[in-house]
Amino acid sequence: MASRLEINFIRLLSRCECIASEKRGETEWRLEKYVGALDEMLLALKKSSCKPTAEVLTEYTRKVDFLRGLLDAEKLSSTTEKALANQFLAPGRMPTISNERMPATKTVHMQTKARCTREMRDELLSTGMSGKGASDTDLRQRRCLPLDERQSAAELDAVLQHHHNLQEKLADDMLNLARNLKNNTLAAQNIIKQDNQTLSQSMRQADLNFEKLKTESERLEQHTKKSVNWLLWLMLILVSFTFISMILFIRIFPRLR
Repeated sequence: MASRLEINFIRLLSRCECIASEKRGETEWRLEKYVGALDEMLLALKKSSCKPTAEVLTEYTRKVDFLRGLLDAEKLSSTTEKALANQFLAPGRMPTISNERMPATKTVHMQTKARCTREMRDELLSTGMSGKGASDTDLRQRRCLPLDERQSAAELDAVLQHHHNLQEKLADDMLNLARNLKNNTLAAQNIIKQDNQTLSQSMRQADLNFEKLKTESERLEQHTKKSVNWLLWLMLILVSFTFISMILFIRIFPRLR
């Protein structure tokens, strides 16, 4: 069974959805106050000991976030910004009360999107008609202006044209700067790639030189060992020959008496 807090939350949420579906004036303040109360009740419901399941809490949070986003979108000044903000709103997926065929937040979302589309169309049509009327009126007024005012209007047109030319030149300069930056980046990338290849070749050559040096060191060590062995044997032979010569000398030439 749902707790008393959850029942009150559902009632207030249903009331907020009903208010959101109606056409509200600029002095309407109830919805914002009710949504603030929904935030507090949702926070208390999450901390409650007999809170609903995680899926139900997620759905409640989704609906409260939708109503909060709807209020924030209505505070925007531009119709285009309102339409864009409404595009990113995510309505609830399940009905709030049992007698709803479709979730009320989804219905409110569709109504809001349709209203924003209608306002954008009306704004575009009114802007186009007012622009056309203004241009015709401006031409007629310029024909009826005195010479000084005509000159001022011509100077204003010249200034506007000058600013327009400056903007085009600035756009071209920015485009050239971006193109040069791209070319410099590609050139630097090619240089770095070549340096990496040179470094790789140097490392491979260093490895080959190290292997050759190691081989030559082993050969020199073996040669040194062989030289030491031959020298030792030669010394032994010389010592043996000297010893035998002394013995023979003593035998052949006895000591004088």
